Amino acid sequence: MSSTPVIKCESVYKIFGANAGKMLQESNGNVDAKTFQESGCIVGVNNASFEVSEGEMLVVMGLSGSGKSTLLRCISKLTDATSGKIFIEGQDLSALKNKELIELRRNKMGMVFQSFALLPHKTVLENIAFPLQIKGINAKDCISKAMDMVKLVGLDGRENYFPRELSGGQQQRVGIARSLAVEPDIWFLDEPFSALDPLIRKEMQDEFLRLQGVLKKTIMFITHDFDEALKLADRIAIMKDGIIEQLDVPANIVLNPATEYVRKFTQEVPREKVLKIKSVMDPEDSSLELSELNVSKDAIIEEVAEKILSQDKPVPVIDSNKKTVGIVKPSKIIHTVFGARKEDS
Repeated sequence: MSSTPVIKCESVYKIFGANAGKMLQESNGNVDAKTFQESGCIVGVNNASFEVSEGEMLVVMGLSGSGKSTLLRCISKLTDATSGKIFIEGQDLSALKNKELIELRRNKMGMVFQSFALLPHKTVLENIAFPLQIKGINAKDCISKAMDMVKLVGLDGRENYFPRELSGGQQQRVGIARSLAVEPDIWFLDEPFSALDPLIRKEMQDEFLRLQGVLKKTIMFITHDFDEALKLADRIAIMKDGIIEQLDVPANIVLNPATEYVRKFTQEVPREKVLKIKSVMDPEDSSLELSELNVSKDAIIEEVAEKILSQDKPVPVIDSNKKTVGIVKPSKIIHTVFGARKEDS
């Protein structure tokens, strides 16, 4: 893994309005959204500085109007930042010529936005194959790859439909398939599953995690659904009024909120949804008889609680090499799930 972050933002501001640049200069970087609004400016992103490592999935959250989509559009340079620096794999985006930027987007980035942006005169298959054709891949390989993607997103039998013949959820799946087809290094996803019904949404999340496990992409993923963020994220950034209030691993965001806003945002989240087994396991004890079941140290408690509670003996905890690194007792799971709730209430 390279030490250069794949995405790096340094004091990025995006302010909409005729006097945006002048006001930002005069404010010396201390931007108050309300003051700017009174002068006819809207603050989209306010002093965002962070890095995303290779293979990491950063989920950006916030209520509508918090600036999360604007931040994504600045990083993909669909919108120009008012101030600050954005680097992709060490390259300063502001220094790239238009042709270089197009090449970067075409070969490095995959994007799925809320609007599906499908080509209305092309079929599902042609829409998915389109970015591959632009890359100069031969027609046979384009169609073969596109067909794999059709199956992946569950649109078999609809590959020859036109976008107007699909539901909103189906159109969204075509958009997802199209971005997957290119196999980008960096994926930008703006609420890609929001139009899907809950069952399909869960399947797409599972599929997304499976793909990420295999492909190890660098991903910025936007959602307003906290359960979705917890399921997908390596780290979560929570935004309010253009400011990143907290950027941390899911467990820390829930257990150690940095601001009152984050605390309110996360207070309903049960701990077992974020804590991993390694945070409640005990050291190995050779005097104890252990269950034949084992669980991964990185498993989320909620996902394995039922299995552990069905055992009458402590369960071995293993690492990715199947080596035992500790044990977890059913009583510990009961305390974490029910005891913590009692303490919170």
